[in-house]
Amino acid sequence: MEKEMVTLPKFDTEKYLKEGDAIYAQRAEVEKVADKISKDGYSNIFLLGIGGTWAEFAPIKYAIEKYSDVEVYLVNAAELNVLKHRKLTKDSIVITASASGDTKEIVEAAKWIVAEGIQVMAFTKSSGPLGKVAQTVIEANVTTGMCEYSYLLFNLLALRLLYNRGDFPDYELFADQMKGIFKNLVDIREQFDPKAEEIAKKYYNEPYNIWVGSGALWGETYLFSMCILEEMQWVRTKSVTSPEFFHGTLELVDKDVPVFLVKGEDECRALDTRVETFCKKITDKLVVFDTAEYALDGVDDKFRGLVSPLIATSLLTERLAAHYETYTKHNLNYRRYYRQFEY
Repeated sequence: MEKEMVTLPKFDTEKYLKEGDAIYAQRAEVEKVADKISKDGYSNIFLLGIGGTWAEFAPIKYAIEKYSDVEVYLVNAAELNVLKHRKLTKDSIVITASASGDTKEIVEAAKWIVAEGIQVMAFTKSSGPLGKVAQTVIEANVTTGMCEYSYLLFNLLALRLLYNRGDFPDYELFADQMKGIFKNLVDIREQFDPKAEEIAKKYYNEPYNIWVGSGALWGETYLFSMCILEEMQWVRTKSVTSPEFFHGTLELVDKDVPVFLVKGEDECRALDTRVETFCKKITDKLVVFDTAEYALDGVDDKFRGLVSPLIATSLLTERLAAHYETYTKHNLNYRRYYRQFEY
């Protein structure tokens, strides 16, 4: 049966798939970097980020802790600059990223970390301030900046490191199956798009919104609520993890308060279900984004937890954001304060 043609507003499918192919083509480069890091040796892993980068590293920390006993720390660059960290030594490997290449706090951290003789590996522009500081750079030659591109590269690096330790023997199978991931994510966008428009139309003007997530999807939940709704749409939100929801935030829920639950497929799904069950009894405005509802052809079920952030970002940071922009009439690229002046 021939597939119905679907046009996604504000989305260039051809360009997306082309850039997705380019990202996957960097697999060998990422593996080479991971193999060198493994050969040189390291005592622990530091994931260095801030804002959206911190959020994108959150599921990587989850994956490393799930499969390995290697020490891994997800640190905020601004906090690290003032607090330092006793576990950060010359035997550490620091992994960071900056799409712009000049994220102030990350560049500052990278400078003193490198000065102390610690290895820094960065996903960034080789010509940017961070790229000029880090000893190792992987540059993603794409222009659309989709979060799933970052998630794939981060996963390939982290899981290759674990493979080299004997902690993730399924690496080759996982990496092979990622070849078709971006086609899957286009199909998922097409499936979700009508719902995305419906949600945006109904909730874009709400005065207060609660976003809940957990496990591998907490980072993406936090990223969408802060970087998209707050920063790019000026929509007031509260983001909270599913377990923490029951220790304060639940008291803010009534029948007119929207609660958006990003429901995952890992061990924390039971925590998400608990939130869902509670909210169904209280609010008339519960929206559940369940990544389990979306098929991933050619991807084994055992990898879905790892890949769920790619599904979630396709639903939220791309499709839902595009429709919010339409209804709020607020350009996603407009900022009042962020990067507008020194502060």
